[in-house]
Amino acid sequence: MRPARPAAGVLHDLVLPWYAAHQRDLPWRRPDRSPWGVLVSEVMLQQTPVSRVLPVWQRWMSLWPTPSALADAAAGEAVREWGRLGYPRRALRLHAAAVAVRDDHGGVVPAEEAVLRTLPGVGDYTAAAVAAFAFGRRATVVDTNVRRVHARAVTGTALPAPSLSRAEVELATALLPEDDARAAVWNVAVMELGALVCTARAPRCGDCPLATVCAWRLAGSPAHDGPPRRGQAWQGTDRQCRGRMVQLLRDSTEPVPGDALRAVWPEEAQRDRCLDALVAEGLVEPLDGGLFRLPGLAS
Repeated sequence: MRPARPAAGVLHDLVLPWYAAHQRDLPWRRPDRSPWGVLVSEVMLQQTPVSRVLPVWQRWMSLWPTPSALADAAAGEAVREWGRLGYPRRALRLHAAAVAVRDDHGGVVPAEEAVLRTLPGVGDYTAAAVAAFAFGRRATVVDTNVRRVHARAVTGTALPAPSLSRAEVELATALLPEDDARAAVWNVAVMELGALVCTARAPRCGDCPLATVCAWRLAGSPAHDGPPRRGQAWQGTDRQCRGRMVQLLRDSTEPVPGDALRAVWPEEAQRDRCLDALVAEGLVEPLDGGLFRLPGLAS
């Protein structure tokens, strides 16, 4: 017999005090955080751990403490300061979002989810996260950690499905406290629980505030019976090739000759395909004379 699902109020009463005692001190969560700082953190944290994001976020906020400050800089500077966070298109999207905030919103990050979603590169998750964490709004924030906690504690499964489903969003919405401020804290508390305790590979059930009500644990912690989870490949991939090219441009203070750029990767067809894609996406800018640079930087 499947254990009964714990009530939302029970979950709130167990998780919120745990979060108050165990939350990490992160600058984008502090009382003096700015909505811009929250937006930057949310984009940087996509598929990237906190330990890698923290120094880059601090550097960005020292250089560009407001959207207008970033918008006034070249897009290539954003790519350069993105460092090795990966997926550098995120830097371009943040720059484009900063331009939109400066030009269309008077330099002020909007608070409404619907308006946030109109910013370049801001989707449902990021809009909800900024509304909740920057403005204390009641919004449904569902990331990988939240999905895993809900799957185990409420639905009794070891891991969520590979892709976010409507049922998961509806469950997350149903579990939100009615009060705006409490709902915002609940969102980040569940994320923190998934990041620190209810981890994918080695959950620390003995330290979990939901141990006594978790449907998965009460069912005997059944093994995951879905398709195997595979980590993303890196060696030999287009991502690795693209990363080497962007890193060469990032490390150079001058435009880079095409021959030097192509020398970073041995496989000609893959190399040319990746370079063409980088140019098409706006991450690399071709110049006269067979030179390349990050977008918008002075030659």
